[in-house]
Amino acid sequence: MPYDAPDLAKLNLSEIAALAAARKLPPIENWDPTHIGESEMRIAADGKWYHQGDEIRRPAMIRAFSSLLQCDADGQHWLVTPQQKLSIDVEDAPFIAVEMQSEGEFESRCLAFRLNTDDLVVAGPGSELAFRNDLPCLHVRKGLWAKIARSAYYELAEIALAECPKEPKIWSKGVVFPIGTSQ
Repeated sequence: MPYDAPDLAKLNLSEIAALAAARKLPPIENWDPTHIGESEMRIAADGKWYHQGDEIRRPAMIRAFSSLLQCDADGQHWLVTPQQKLSIDVEDAPFIAVEMQSEGEFESRCLAFRLNTDDLVVAGPGSELAFRNDLPCLHVRKGLWAKIARSAYYELAEIALAECPKEPKIWSKGVVFPIGTSQ
């Protein structure tokens, strides 16, 4: 059965949060694989996935692989299964936040993002917005980040400038995030 990507424009933030919470990821942090190697895979800056130089075009495969991603303290990305831990090259960030929805305003605002893998992330505690290497990013999970696509960033900046023109910032789920400054 094919996977139907969520359309944020047709969902309210409660529905988006429920879908995000319902995504069950494998417990990769509990696995201790004995085989460590190279996956011969790469995630390009534009979010495309490659294996041995050929683009992986099946969204279901990318979605499955993305659920096995891990980033260690040194910034190395890995694909982890119970039997293997394989390195994967990531040019910028493993995900791209391609769509954003905002509900509420100021401190009562909630922001939700759809990633290029169709995962949903609600910004807030544990999923912060930050500038990393001068790129606007969203923390996805356990050291994994998504670059925020230009169109979504423009939406963020417009809201931040309208609400706080002297020090652009935006709230989501009670957390305030500065917009336009590297950390």
